[in-house]
Amino acid sequence: MPLAVYVLGLSVFALGTSEFMLSGILEPLARDMGVSIPKAGMLVSAFAIGMVVGAPLLAAATLRLPRRTTLIALLAVFGLGQVAGALAPTYGVLFVSRVVSALACAGFWAVGAAVAVSLVPVTQRARAMAVMVGGLSVANIAGVPAGAFLGQHAGWRAAFWAVAALAALGLVGVVALVPRTRPATGADAPRLRRELRIYADRQVWLALVTIALNAAAVFALFSYLSPLLTRTAGLAEGWVPWVLALFGLGALIGTAIGGRIADAHLFGTMYAGIAASAVVLGVLALLAHSPAAAVGLAFLLGLTAFTTAPALNARMFNVANAAPTLAGATTTASFNIGNTLGPWLGGLVIGAGWGYPAVAWTGALLAAAAVGATLLASRLHRASARSQVIAGARPEHGHPASAAPRHR
Repeated sequence: MPLAVYVLGLSVFALGTSEFMLSGILEPLARDMGVSIPKAGMLVSAFAIGMVVGAPLLAAATLRLPRRTTLIALLAVFGLGQVAGALAPTYGVLFVSRVVSALACAGFWAVGAAVAVSLVPVTQRARAMAVMVGGLSVANIAGVPAGAFLGQHAGWRAAFWAVAALAALGLVGVVALVPRTRPATGADAPRLRRELRIYADRQVWLALVTIALNAAAVFALFSYLSPLLTRTAGLAEGWVPWVLALFGLGALIGTAIGGRIADAHLFGTMYAGIAASAVVLGVLALLAHSPAAAVGLAFLLGLTAFTTAPALNARMFNVANAAPTLAGATTTASFNIGNTLGPWLGGLVIGAGWGYPAVAWTGALLAAAAVGATLLASRLHRASARSQVIAGARPEHGHPASAAPRHR
């Protein structure tokens, strides 16, 4: 695996820490800003909305720019967004800073994913994406719990300053180690109209829906994991960083497993991981009042949810193979559609007075819907392979890596 892929994974660690750390500092942030827990949770959705909008727009706007230069600029803007968040005097300013940071994060994900898959053979796409998604996993193991610890002992603003420092470190790595590339010219030059044709393919839309539903299932619960642990399971607030770290450890193990098996068993990995997440969320809803069960199931949710990540990423790049930049942007956008939908639905459930265990039920239903979308995509894929054989086309072997992939 090229060293540049690991550098991109390191940068994603900073991005992921910022994106997910609010789950660990939600309560002190809400108290300081004088807002409710559901309203503070909307900051998660604000970041996700910025990712949804920013990924395709920035991918299109930077299509013909040198990728390395684009990565450097976006990472710098992201770091400045963290500084603005740390200094935010009001909830409104913090909300805007989250959206700006998310726009930069989205662009970095879209371009960075395209760079990562361009540096490896087609048969190693899932493993390359596992390295990038691994940055998110490490963010959950180390970054998010550290943010929660800082939020509890030095104030939530300290967590934003720490992420700004991480972004600066990632920027140095990108400048030093990501190779320079020149935009293609002539017939090979990227053209937005040509890349937009991928959206005529229903498999692209199915991949988008599957990613969004899977992400919504996880983040409906994860966004409110801290209050669920303290207010429902009865754990002390000091336990929250450790449970978040346990979730992240599960995510890292799941990403490693998914990266190893997804290239050979794409749909099997998707089925197993998403269905297992549905089961874990359902059991958590039933056992949320048990501290031991809540802690153990948090680990299992990280494991099952992130096992699917390399497969979902690879799937999008496979079905949108002709447009790698927009494939990365679409995956980022779809992931964050789910990241927006999940906390929003979770907030509605909490606001309705159904309690935090009901958020886990919401996630279980969303995961079940994701399994259904995977089933439909698998059937269409098999039907397409049969029609190619009948028409005399060369059939695909193994999994869609030769057809078309990605998840974040």
